[in-house]
Amino acid sequence: MSLVVKNLTKRYGLQQAVDAISFEVNTGEIVGFLGPNGAGKSTTMKIATGYLPPSDGQVLVGGYDVAVQPMEAKRITGYLPEHNPLYLDLYVHEYLHFIGGLYGMRGNALKSRVGEMVERCGLTREQNKRIESLSKGYRQRVGLAQALLHDPRVLILDEPTTGLDPNQLTEIRKLIKDVSQDKTVIFSTHIMQEVQALCDRVVVINKGRIVANDRLENVLQHNRSNTIVVEFEGVVAAADLGQLDGVLHVQQQSPGVFRLDAEQGRDIRPEIFRFAADRSLSLVGLRQEENSLETIFRSLTNETTAPQSEN
Repeated sequence: MSLVVKNLTKRYGLQQAVDAISFEVNTGEIVGFLGPNGAGKSTTMKIATGYLPPSDGQVLVGGYDVAVQPMEAKRITGYLPEHNPLYLDLYVHEYLHFIGGLYGMRGNALKSRVGEMVERCGLTREQNKRIESLSKGYRQRVGLAQALLHDPRVLILDEPTTGLDPNQLTEIRKLIKDVSQDKTVIFSTHIMQEVQALCDRVVVINKGRIVANDRLENVLQHNRSNTIVVEFEGVVAAADLGQLDGVLHVQQQSPGVFRLDAEQGRDIRPEIFRFAADRSLSLVGLRQEENSLETIFRSLTNETTAPQSEN
């Protein structure tokens, strides 16, 4: 295993940011690390890169314990943090040469590798510009180039497609897919289309605990959503809908329109019809929401869900 997280815990005072999580990522695998804001994704990634110490547990990168052998682990890790730190007064090629030097790269080998990363990350026309003059999308490309520069075995990307336009998204997606053949890649994102386009497996974390860890197709198959979108004509309280038998969660989307998450295998439509009839409400619309990664994500992170291990 190239990346192994064992019973990892991180506490900030009384706050438990990460709560005894465990998962593994193999070489050649792309894993999407998903969760709502504040779930513990960035904290886990910072620990895996040696930026933060764990409170308990351990992370092994290529067999190296990041807390005990940090330099060995960092030599084989490429990292793009959520807030991409760059030296804005440097030129793109100058910055990449500087980063390569930190990894002990020198001479023609360094020059050749910088040229390769400039081309692969779509920075050819920008390489002679100061980083401060680049758009957010191109700065993100520079961050990805520095993460890949030393040809790491493990690639940790925290929101790597932030700020990219649709054309750039396609290019960076292809780049990540291409480089993953002989690498371990884990990345966090809020863009579910990226997950479905890139990932072999997903790990979903909520409130510091893992609530799903499985291959993407299994997550889509085993967590089929049971969500009804209903529209009433008239005033309806979400709390009243939440009292219906079988309803787990209610979200009001607009006046009179509600999303109702129901128990798996439970048809709540008869309950909705009775609810409307008892209150003399006009039922304007009623439809089953299609299953998607977005709805599964909402279901996993809206409920108090027991941790799940990989199947």
